Amino acid sequence: MTQKQRSLIGGISVLGLAGIICKLVGVLYRIPLANMIGGEGLGLYQQVFPSYNLMLTVTSAGIPVAISRMVSHYTTLGKKGEADKVFVCALRLLFVLGVVTTVLFLLLSPSMAAWVGTPEGTLSYMCIAPSLFFVCVMGALRGYVQGRRHMMPTAISQLIEQVGKVAVALPLAQAGFERGGWAMGAAGALLGTSMAEGVAMLYMVCVCFKDMVKIRRDWSAIRQEGLSRKRMTGSIVAVAIPITLGACIVPLASVIDSAMLKNLMAGAGMGDSEARIRYGMYSGMVLTMINVPTALAMAMSTNLVPDIASGMARGDMDYVAKETGTGLRLASVIGFPCSVGMSILAKPILFLCYGSSSYSREQLLLTGSLLEISAMTILLFTLVQATSGILQGAGKQKIPMLTLALGVACKITLNFFLVRDPKINIFGAPIASLVCYTVSMLPNLWYTCKHTSYRFDVMGVVVRPGAAALLMGAAVYAVYHLGFGGEEALRMHAFMENLLKTVCCILAGGAVYALAAWKLKAIRREDLPARVVGALKRFGPGRKNP
Repeated sequence: MTQKQRSLIGGISVLGLAGIICKLVGVLYRIPLANMIGGEGLGLYQQVFPSYNLMLTVTSAGIPVAISRMVSHYTTLGKKGEADKVFVCALRLLFVLGVVTTVLFLLLSPSMAAWVGTPEGTLSYMCIAPSLFFVCVMGALRGYVQGRRHMMPTAISQLIEQVGKVAVALPLAQAGFERGGWAMGAAGALLGTSMAEGVAMLYMVCVCFKDMVKIRRDWSAIRQEGLSRKRMTGSIVAVAIPITLGACIVPLASVIDSAMLKNLMAGAGMGDSEARIRYGMYSGMVLTMINVPTALAMAMSTNLVPDIASGMARGDMDYVAKETGTGLRLASVIGFPCSVGMSILAKPILFLCYGSSSYSREQLLLTGSLLEISAMTILLFTLVQATSGILQGAGKQKIPMLTLALGVACKITLNFFLVRDPKINIFGAPIASLVCYTVSMLPNLWYTCKHTSYRFDVMGVVVRPGAAALLMGAAVYAVYHLGFGGEEALRMHAFMENLLKTVCCILAGGAVYALAAWKLKAIRREDLPARVVGALKRFGPGRKNP
């Protein structure tokens, strides 16, 4: 395997590991948070984030990807000055956007709180507003280092964000709840989030400080090279707009969900408080759990953009096709076991995490049933992210934007008809999400093959990892239901017992999947870190796995 291929897998490993840690911290963070501010407080906390994520996506989702792609392109061609100019122009643009959106979010806070039906949330919207500026500036810095294939600073800054939430947001949530109830508790947690983002931004500034000083020193020479600042900014915006529009689609759907799901349930005869609690359970517990394994999908997409862009810049279509195949195969190797495993273990995982919280056994069983369905979106989302990263790196960023828009349109339509049905209720939301990502994934795969000269490998992407995941699922099901008695044996306030059951199931499933995936050749020798390969050569059979 070439050094560049190892760079791709290594970059995915770094960001993926950091992403999983961050998502796990996010899950664990919500457990004490839910205990501190209650079900209604968590529901408000989750209602604020869709609007915040939408505004954040508008300002900073597309430009960092554009920076990464353009910096990689110019660096591959040996045009260091042009790469630096991309960074400077994007940093200025994101600085201005960060200031404007922060002020706008502050002014619109009362209106957004009223729109989602929770006017008590005005202060919560105001507390999260400053992080818009911090993340915008940090996005430019992350895009620059990612374009140069340095993934570690991004990973560390992500860890700072999550650790900061635990260290700062939880105490502020507790103080706010004691002072003003669940609404003030949610506001305190969101203020702590803003503070954590500020610290992460300062870390990225320190990482890029030497580069920024050097660019400033050489700026008079750099500005004379290639495109003018105005044309370079225009090029960045031209690349970023379709990526931004595509990235806005899911947050926009979440904003609609934050008002739509609660109101549809309430309109179907459910009380307002119960509707808010159920929405909080779905968005704060189910979607948070799903986001843990999808961190690997985000890492894969982030790494594929500069990698594919570099191959396209050289005109090396064999390399592009090979990296496309690697990306899609790894997406399946990750997505299949995560979907199957989390679906089977949905209830024991929730009892482990929330069995000692204020939620009742009936509420956790309901949430577990939601997670069983929602877990199947992990595979679909992983493939959507991988194909989106490939298409963005290949300069076809409009395609994932349009396919995702089509999927979300289907999701909103299904939500309207399913959630308002009292027999389906909140279960309509995960069903609609499954349809959304299926509709997005299929055309993405077709266009990926078309524009990268990659011939779709059904055995490598579907059959082998799917078969390994089914064997894993059978093992996990046997241990959980036959060995531990299934959901009837789950008990509230029994953390160590639930931990033992869950860990045993995960270890059994992981061992079976690793062995099955290796024997079925879903996982190849080149996918493994160098140290593992060395150990296999020393202690394993000398035969090379094709």
